[in-house]
Amino acid sequence: MTLHQASNYQADDDLSYEGCTFGARRIIVPEHLGEQELNWLLSVGVPVPTIVRPTFIKVATGTKARDGLFEPTLAGDRWLVVETEEDLVFWNPRSNMFATDVAHAFALGDEMITAPGTYSFDCALNIFAHPLDWLRRKRDGIVVLPDQWHRAFEQLRDAPRIALAESLLPHYRRHMRPSRMPELLVMTGQQVVAC
Repeated sequence: MTLHQASNYQADDDLSYEGCTFGARRIIVPEHLGEQELNWLLSVGVPVPTIVRPTFIKVATGTKARDGLFEPTLAGDRWLVVETEEDLVFWNPRSNMFATDVAHAFALGDEMITAPGTYSFDCALNIFAHPLDWLRRKRDGIVVLPDQWHRAFEQLRDAPRIALAESLLPHYRRHMRPSRMPELLVMTGQQVVAC
């Protein structure tokens, strides 16, 4: 579980440690939903229990940096924030862009991948194409972050059953294979032949 500090921002001052200087990142502390964000979520069909469980959906103001991380700023857009097991995922509903706090997240709802209840009674892990679909279905599944499909095989290979949004089928087929396979040599008698 990711721990987050209690103040809104940490200065960008450099930190020094035994002669080494490190640039400090701002510590991100999401705020509670404002009336505007809450009303919007309700108007698009997100149930109230989904907004608060398993963790509150929050908001943060900022931008997406070049490295894909969220950069808090006072003048940026308002992003919805969902806590995952190891990260914070930021979603900008206006641009449909995603950012993370520490680049560990694979998907919204990633805790569902290993939850035993996900697959009980012949149920499947639902993979939704859009965060609103996921929220409307009470977070019952995951939304793979657009730039994280390359991790799909490692993250999903032990899932016994997957129910996939039809629009994601090309992504799934392209990425559900090992990123690297060993070179194969075949022994024929006294020779080893490359295949």
